[in-house]
Amino acid sequence: MEPRQTFKKGERLSSRLTLEQLMEKGRSFAYFPFRVIWMETKTESVFPAQIAISVPKRNFKRAVDRNLLKRRIREAYRKSKPVLYDFLNEGNKKIAVLVVYTAKEKLDYEAVSGKINAVIERLLKEV
Repeated sequence: MEPRQTFKKGERLSSRLTLEQLMEKGRSFAYFPFRVIWMETKTESVFPAQIAISVPKRNFKRAVDRNLLKRRIREAYRKSKPVLYDFLNEGNKKIAVLVVYTAKEKLDYEAVSGKINAVIERLLKEV
């Protein structure tokens, strides 16, 4: 039986302290259209990875557009995260990730999904 592909509240990175540490000490890489900032954490969370998604207001003035892109990114991540979770659980590691959408135009779901898969592959190499 395949594990349920859900995205629970605990998987969201919402701690202001962790986000600040991520910005200061996190390692990053760019994979168009994303900039990914990540670091290992020692959180009490039951989830091996916590993620925050950001779509800058500078690039998309309308909240509807920002929300649409965040939904697409979140859904792509939700479907492809089991690979990341398995890897992190094997190594008994926990990470915090911030994904920033940097493109100036909206990409469709298929494109976003393919890019998120590539981002996860890159994370597996770096962690």
